[in-house]
Amino acid sequence: MSRWLRILFLVHTVVSVVAGLPLLLAPGRTLGLFGWAPVDPLISRILGAALLALAWSSWRGWRGATQTQVALLIEVEAAFTVLTCAGLLRQLLGAHWPWYVWTLLGVFVAFAVAWVVALVEMVRAPKH
Repeated sequence: MSRWLRILFLVHTVVSVVAGLPLLLAPGRTLGLFGWAPVDPLISRILGAALLALAWSSWRGWRGATQTQVALLIEVEAAFTVLTCAGLLRQLLGAHWPWYVWTLLGVFVAFAVAWVVALVEMVRAPKH
């Protein structure tokens, strides 16, 4: 596995834990810190759980998963981030949103690009 992919797995682990844990444990307080309107705490906790599950998979990738496992992890991460970008962009284009929501989209776009690049590199890599 390339060095940059290991770094991507580690960075994604940290970002996902930092975002997911507060959403799982205290969604109202967490979103309130950003002035986010009250959101259904069940959906916020599900998002927190999903982010923590993705953090766990990235941790596994960073710790040295097999080539087959890494391939699957990259596909899942790419699918999640690309679909998240599509959903966020759909909402952002429909109304005025504060800057931090656009920043959130930027973070997901950065991860989506990184995961898609990793996916393309994986497909192009010679099979052992």
